[in-house]
Amino acid sequence: MATDTRGLNVVEVRALRRGFGERIVLRGVDLDIARGEFVALLGRSGSGKSTLLRALGELDQGVAGDGDLTVPHERAVVFQDSRLLPWLEVLDNVTLGLNGAGAADRGREALAEVGLAGREKAWPRELSGGEQQRVALARSLVREPSLLLADEPFGALDALTRIRMHRLLEDLCARHRPAVLLVTHDVDEAVLLADRVLVLDDGRIAVDLVVEQPRPRRHGDPALIRYREQLLAALGVTGDSAQYEKDVS
Repeated sequence: MATDTRGLNVVEVRALRRGFGERIVLRGVDLDIARGEFVALLGRSGSGKSTLLRALGELDQGVAGDGDLTVPHERAVVFQDSRLLPWLEVLDNVTLGLNGAGAADRGREALAEVGLAGREKAWPRELSGGEQQRVALARSLVREPSLLLADEPFGALDALTRIRMHRLLEDLCARHRPAVLLVTHDVDEAVLLADRVLVLDDGRIAVDLVVEQPRPRRHGDPALIRYREQLLAALGVTGDSAQYEKDVS
């Protein structure tokens, strides 16, 4: 498994396979993600979305392939829960693992970027769920990763906080320009944020849809509704999306 980049692609995956016993989750996945590109990954529960993300984060040594899995060394992962260390103050959570005299200053700048300037001395328990995820984003971006892996980072947030976090993530990605792979169950979230939306089905990428819509994007845009319907159809949903929401919950 290599940790480098080639050409304009930050991620290059060829013939990636992963099984758990007799159950095959990934069946020869091929994937490229370019520098600065935002890719969203959809699929039903158990389709292998998080397995693929873990492989790209080199968190799973059980993956195999006939080709290569090439990812940058500079990468960060954001999970559904913030995974802050409760015994560390906010700034110390952000700068955890950073070395050098400027680490604290970089951490403060990152917190300011996510709207938490002045909360450096707060404890995680004093923050709301949305604020905790802001700290998690600051912690990931303070390292200036070439690849940001996000595993349903907004799934536990209420609807209003989620919209705010969408805008924040979009602004941060535009500023820092990492390649992004966002795993999500939310089709609307995917078409609002991503340059490309993938659908993982039966262990393979069944759909690779380019979202050719300028930013900022807005809910209710007819073009986004058409993308949404196309993706829901690829997920096996026609008409009312309630059944899909039930299946993936």
